[in-house]
Amino acid sequence: MFDPLSLKYDAKGLIPVIAQDADSAEVLMMAWMNADAVARTLDSGRVTYWSRSRQSFWIKGESSGHVQELVEMRVDCDSDCLLVLVRQTGPACHTNRRSCFYTAIRDGAKVEILQPMS
Repeated sequence: MFDPLSLKYDAKGLIPVIAQDADSAEVLMMAWMNADAVARTLDSGRVTYWSRSRQSFWIKGESSGHVQELVEMRVDCDSDCLLVLVRQTGPACHTNRRSCFYTAIRDGAKVEILQPMS
């Protein structure tokens, strides 16, 4: 069985996680997990992050209904970053956009490329 403690965490015990739509390959968001969040995600199938601001677990969609169902978790070559392939219900971003990556730098200027979902 996979041991979450085999991953390389930063000094605060966290590892960066990129969430990507399993079907479209769209990058949805970046967040953080600790070893317990990794274990909870693998056990439950519901993506669980560690909120640095609240210092608590954050089950994606628990309050908003914008759930991330885990399809697959991948570990990078250095074991210090995770990719979670998910089925996203509704927007992934707290700004009500599909992706947190809704701003592009084009010709030296910031351009909003995704509008909030209705």
